[in-house]
Amino acid sequence: MVMRSHYCGLVTEALLGQTVTLSGWVNRRRDHGGVIFIDLRDREGSVQVVCDPDRAEMFATAEDVRNEFCVQIKGLVRARPAGTTNDNLKSGKIEVLCHELNVLNPSVTPPFQIDEENLSETTRLTHRVLDLRRPYMQNNLMLRYRVSMEVRKFLDTHGFVDIETPMLTKSTPEGARDYL
Repeated sequence: MVMRSHYCGLVTEALLGQTVTLSGWVNRRRDHGGVIFIDLRDREGSVQVVCDPDRAEMFATAEDVRNEFCVQIKGLVRARPAGTTNDNLKSGKIEVLCHELNVLNPSVTPPFQIDEENLSETTRLTHRVLDLRRPYMQNNLMLRYRVSMEVRKFLDTHGFVDIETPMLTKSTPEGARDYL
């Protein structure tokens, strides 16, 4: 089973008419009287998923889904109806009509919304796992990764050898002995 064929934020008009498999967190779930909309989020962005009541089993699952549930969906990429596009999203001109919905991991109601900006440091550190899902933190992690990779590439092209020694790396107090 394929976990994903595309990242949510990379689903664009180029994929119109194609079936995609997406995995991510439920950012928001909206019930509009018979049709359920799910904003599915991953590290690349978000996409709107439409759950139609014609598929009873999938729709029943969609009714139980809540914020921060980790889910996998399989569905058809289609253009959003006229007047419903969202120019603030890369995927704002399309939506995914859900055919299959699997809950990979349910979640209790989180103590704060992931897109909430004004959080105290205590709250952020207490719920670090959730804090790292926030877009601001995701951007920081990606920047750190890219800088680290560029430094490694530079050093590698200049003949340096990457070694890890206990004197140059942090010890992990919960882990096994370092460098057995």
